[in-house]
Amino acid sequence: MYKAAILGDRDSIYGFAALGLEIVPVVEKAEAARTLRRLADEDYAVIYMTEALADTLKEEIAGYAERLMPAIIPVPGAYGNTGAGIANVRRFVEQAVGSDIIFGADSQ
Repeated sequence: MYKAAILGDRDSIYGFAALGLEIVPVVEKAEAARTLRRLADEDYAVIYMTEALADTLKEEIAGYAERLMPAIIPVPGAYGNTGAGIANVRRFVEQAVGSDIIFGADSQ
């Protein structure tokens, strides 16, 4: 059975335990990269990650872009929204359909 987890600072991810996600607090970039690799190797189908953490792990995350699993999804953290999550959705939609259907051509 596949699992889902969330990585990030404790304040941002603690509430996700109520949704049944495994919460994995991480502080340092190296620790986060190791943890991401471990979760990917342990049948985690979806790994949510705070946007701030995802921003520090761009290269590591890029290595999973062509894989079916895990899906790595940035979410806003407790300390602000960087816009990375919606930017990724926008990029994937443009790639899939060839046009920006979320915001339209005038929003750029």
